[in-house]
Amino acid sequence: MILEMKVPSPGESITEVEIAQWLVEDGDYVEKDQAIAEVDSDKATLELPAEASGTITLKAEEGDAVAVGEVVCLIDTSAEKPAGGSSKAEAPKEEAPKEEKKEEAKPAPAKETYATGTASPAAKKILSEKGIDAGDVQGTGKDGRVTKEDAVKAVPSMGTPSGGNRATTRSKLSMLRRKVAERLVSAKNETAMLTTFNEVDMSPIFKLRSEHKEAFKAKHGVSLGFMSFFTKAVVRALQMYPAVNSMIDGKEMISYEFCDISVAVSGPKGLMVPVMRNAENLSFRGVEQEIKRLAIRARDGQITVDEMTGGTFTISNGGVFGSMLSTPIINPPQSGILGMHNIVERPVAVDGKVEIRPIMYVALSYDHRIIDGKESVGFLVAVKEALENPTELLMDNDVKKALEL
Repeated sequence: MILEMKVPSPGESITEVEIAQWLVEDGDYVEKDQAIAEVDSDKATLELPAEASGTITLKAEEGDAVAVGEVVCLIDTSAEKPAGGSSKAEAPKEEAPKEEKKEEAKPAPAKETYATGTASPAAKKILSEKGIDAGDVQGTGKDGRVTKEDAVKAVPSMGTPSGGNRATTRSKLSMLRRKVAERLVSAKNETAMLTTFNEVDMSPIFKLRSEHKEAFKAKHGVSLGFMSFFTKAVVRALQMYPAVNSMIDGKEMISYEFCDISVAVSGPKGLMVPVMRNAENLSFRGVEQEIKRLAIRARDGQITVDEMTGGTFTISNGGVFGSMLSTPIINPPQSGILGMHNIVERPVAVDGKVEIRPIMYVALSYDHRIIDGKESVGFLVAVKEALENPTELLMDNDVKKALEL
């Protein structure tokens, strides 16, 4: 029996996928539920499992865009599994008749004489006017002599030849990367995007992590990172400034009473933005565990479309790559994104004295159509205040209870 395998729908609004990579070859024997291909949608990369065991016949090439519901391969379920564990259903091969090797006649090497590379008088005059050395021109005359025609065709060098590799390669962008590019351009063109900046003294968080990170990891199995502090600070600021937790829908503004925080993470197929649902209800432990779970799924290519849909605000941590300062681009249809950056010891004025403190620059990009300057600056200041006074503003003055120690 021949089974037609069709492209399943990866999620709502997705009408086609792209065959990113076949994990099997034409004619292979596959087992039911074995991953046979990786397919890219405009939101995620997913594995395509075999619907039955049998010999597979591929009907699409890598890089092909295939509509949802279209046949991508055939599986012959009546085929028997090859003996010896071989997955390839191989037909006996007939030996091709051996052909006698014939020695090809090699062209005789060009004869070099005193005339090789020498310019004729007419050629010499033309080359002199062009500022070209006769030794840099390949002569086509007798014994390699540079002729007048060679001199006329010679073009002066526009740069110093380096002898280095100047090869180029061309590769097709994945559907996911093309969609990311499309969304980034859309965000720039269709929103009134502005960015406001501030700096955060990370000393209080450094102190808390130094005192409690070992006990936190021993009890909860995850590290006490910076993201839990930033997530809690962002949730608090969103509740203070609800316009930042809103988005435009036509002529209406939708405001959310919950905080679904999108977290930008780098995956093997590019940038992924999984969502922490109802972050306002998560503890420090809950945030760290959820971020770890989502990051592992993104890294392993297991993230689903549903896990990357519906965020109300985004946090992007460019600091892990060494970024000092940036203007993050809004993740539409959201209206705000917070950019974290690297932490550097800087001299700062504290009570009239210069001290060295670990400082992080933070940036808030926002849609000015619904978020005013007062709200955007107030939001970022609220984030800064919470990070510089986490014990009082994020932990209700009870560190051990907040960290569940």
